Amino acid sequence: MKIHEYQGKEILRQFGVPVPRGYAAFTVQEAVEAAQKLGGPVWVVKAQIHAGGRGKGGGVKIAKTVDDVKTMAGQILGMQLKTHQTGPAGQKVRRLLIEEGADIKKEYYVAAVTDRATQRVAIMASSEGGMDIEEVAQASPEKIIKVFVDPATGLTDAQGDELARGIGVPAGSLALAVDVFKKLYRCYVETDASLAEINPLVLEGSKDGKAGNIKALDAKFNFDANAMFRHPEIVAYRDLDEEDPAEIEASKFDLAYIQLDGNIGCLVNGAGLAMATMDTIKLFGGEPANFLDVGGGATAEKVTEAFKIMLKNPNVKAIL
Repeated sequence: MKIHEYQGKEILRQFGVPVPRGYAAFTVQEAVEAAQKLGGPVWVVKAQIHAGGRGKGGGVKIAKTVDDVKTMAGQILGMQLKTHQTGPAGQKVRRLLIEEGADIKKEYYVAAVTDRATQRVAIMASSEGGMDIEEVAQASPEKIIKVFVDPATGLTDAQGDELARGIGVPAGSLALAVDVFKKLYRCYVETDASLAEINPLVLEGSKDGKAGNIKALDAKFNFDANAMFRHPEIVAYRDLDEEDPAEIEASKFDLAYIQLDGNIGCLVNGAGLAMATMDTIKLFGGEPANFLDVGGGATAEKVTEAFKIMLKNPNVKAIL
């Protein structure tokens, strides 16, 4: 399960991670009111969709007057925002985040994920904030620092210090960065997240001789759907407009269904076999139209619903 940036920042705030002040807006008028509540002199108008790369697609703009906020909100709301993660069709923007500007001195990247090899949570950090981490991993893997957390002790000060120094956080702000890393780890574990990413995490300019603050300028969360029965407050964040209607329908019947671009529907019992079936179709030059695991306790009713969902896809020419 995914959530929006502004919702992710609400969660980070609950765990004590510093984030900019901001308000969600569903209309141009709400965007203007949000800017007035925040006060100036600079605001950021951000499209809220479940995809990265929004800035490159024209979904993030800087406003210097309330009139700018009004104009930009009108341009972004309702647009079909296309990024490298939405595919060519793009995603319609129905929500905005209006946020105060930040005095950015340096951008970093930090994320918590589960590492299957060590069976521990990995905290990854990089000095190359604001970029796609996949690009950094490919071009400059040495710029990604990783530590693996012992669940019995949590993220230690020494590990936090290793991360902060490794990505070049200045000495005066080291303690602030370590504090953020430890809070991000606790947030990841306690919310049953499968990804908690801050990109960029920024170092703000120093003021009155004090070291620059460390602040989360973005927030991306994915959650383990199997654990959501423990987190009704996170389930309430679900935005069905951002999800495939067929996948929503499948979830009502406990079917693991993901729609793809091919024309051969796949109905399979068992996730591993479903993956192998799709691989075999590809091996022989075909294109699967979906992943579908009906599960071990499949009933006639569940299989019937699975067929209905697959047959609603106009591209399906055969079912295996």
